[in-house]
Amino acid sequence: MSAHPPRLDVGTLLAQIENTPGIDRLRAVDGALGSADSELCAAVLEQAADFCAGEIAPINPLADRQGCQLVNGRVVVPDAYRAAWDAYVALGWPTLDLPEEIGGQGLPLFLSSSVQQLLDGSCAAFAMLPVLLRSAARLIYAHGADEMKARWLPRLVSGEWAATICISEPDAGSDVARSRTSAVRGDDGKWAVTGEKMWISFGDHDLCARIGHCVLARTDNGLSLFLVPNVLDDGSPNAVAVRRIEEKLGLHGSPTCVVGLEGAQGWLIGDEGRGLAQLFVMIVNMRLCVGAQGLGLGALAVQTARDYAEERRQGGSHKAPPVTIDNHADVQRMLLDMTARLEVLRGLGLLLGVHADLAQHDPDAGTRAQSASLVSFLLPIYKTLAGGAGFDLASEAIQVLGGAGYTQEWPLEQALRDARIATIFEGTTGMQALDLLHRRLWQDQSAGLNAFLAMARADLAARESVFAATSLECCALLEKAAARLDGMRDERARAEAGATAFLELAGLAALGWIAARLTAIEGTGDAECTLRVAGEWFLRDLVARCAALDAQISANETCGALFARLSDEGGAG
Repeated sequence: MSAHPPRLDVGTLLAQIENTPGIDRLRAVDGALGSADSELCAAVLEQAADFCAGEIAPINPLADRQGCQLVNGRVVVPDAYRAAWDAYVALGWPTLDLPEEIGGQGLPLFLSSSVQQLLDGSCAAFAMLPVLLRSAARLIYAHGADEMKARWLPRLVSGEWAATICISEPDAGSDVARSRTSAVRGDDGKWAVTGEKMWISFGDHDLCARIGHCVLARTDNGLSLFLVPNVLDDGSPNAVAVRRIEEKLGLHGSPTCVVGLEGAQGWLIGDEGRGLAQLFVMIVNMRLCVGAQGLGLGALAVQTARDYAEERRQGGSHKAPPVTIDNHADVQRMLLDMTARLEVLRGLGLLLGVHADLAQHDPDAGTRAQSASLVSFLLPIYKTLAGGAGFDLASEAIQVLGGAGYTQEWPLEQALRDARIATIFEGTTGMQALDLLHRRLWQDQSAGLNAFLAMARADLAARESVFAATSLECCALLEKAAARLDGMRDERARAEAGATAFLELAGLAALGWIAARLTAIEGTGDAECTLRVAGEWFLRDLVARCAALDAQISANETCGALFARLSDEGGAG
């Protein structure tokens, strides 16, 4: 019995890609996006699975045990990372979805996100580094000056240099408007950046010769973005200091740093005062990657639990040899729950990836607008639910393995620790729920919700199955809940108390559409059979779960009043 799956399976991912709404339209777009046919997708994902199994998975437990160290002001990463990083960049994996104009391959987001799942399922700590690199490359490509692009983009794309995203501060986490890091332009026209940044993933490391910090700082004209390298062009160190590495629950191989900027020289990215708006060029990629992290670790958990249950023997008639535990109904229930949750969330991620590219590249303006609205509505939902799935699936897999799953002999206890962060960074669950309520429902006049409902209902109405009817019923519950919240704009606190339940309801409605499509997927292979079963199992009680969340939205309106009583009566006692 192997304690570590030798290779993550890509069969259901490949089958799901062919079933994703909009995939045919994306493949009709000219250029590299359109070249991602089924044959290319299979080649890329199979090669990625082989690479991750051979080069990345073996370093995961080593990196977790060794962690990172701060030595003479520099971060030293686990020993095994050097060979893995060199192999990763030599094979061109960082370039998949970056534009061809800057040396990337220009392939679709859904494909790079699927590869990211495999990387995360093999070593989530290591997998964070290329996400930062790609995100910074997108930011500089969209808003950097020509000289900055020429100098930095080829080296970021090649993996020679690295990057970080420096936004959070000790007193300004999600509330970035309170950022105090400042940038002052001197008489010579150069910018000096001063402040303290925290929660900086790979804030320093010894894998790349130079690291560019993309720093949010305040100027006289508002919050702006700056590229602050750790080493200046002449090779001298910039005034950037790593204060400490955080001691964390998980992701020990990913150094989370507190970084001090002490009048460090920086170069303005884009327009002064437009820093927050310019960050949005990275949002889709970053939140898709958080979802990929959750699903990658979730896939590891599901595959480990299945493999174990097929081999572990316990129970049955005392007159016969013990049976494998996948013969027991409760284990079957857990495995079905895990498989269904993983696959419907994968389907939602693929939908988002396809429509994120259509929103940018479809030749029809109407399609671009509809896809953009759909992505803006579904992105906070996917980030939250897919990100949270890694922790939940690892926890359930430990339950399947029993005491064995709780030990370090198996990868699940590490997966549980590594996965916990996904509903925190890039915006906590509560922040995503408030974004959905305030921006997507109220500010955007439900444009994204309406785009989703129109697309899902049109597709489901043509299917005429009991599964489609179930999904349509959940869409109706979502629409009614949204209408109630829309009428509560003047009762902000009461509406906000139900925001997380609304996000979960919207998520279940979206996943119900994915599940209904899976029940009708064609093919006789194991992957297609798995997806049909997953869809049917997910839908079996979906209306009841949606109705419970709908009731919770209304019940939570008493939150403020009851909390006041809790505080008053508790204090009095």
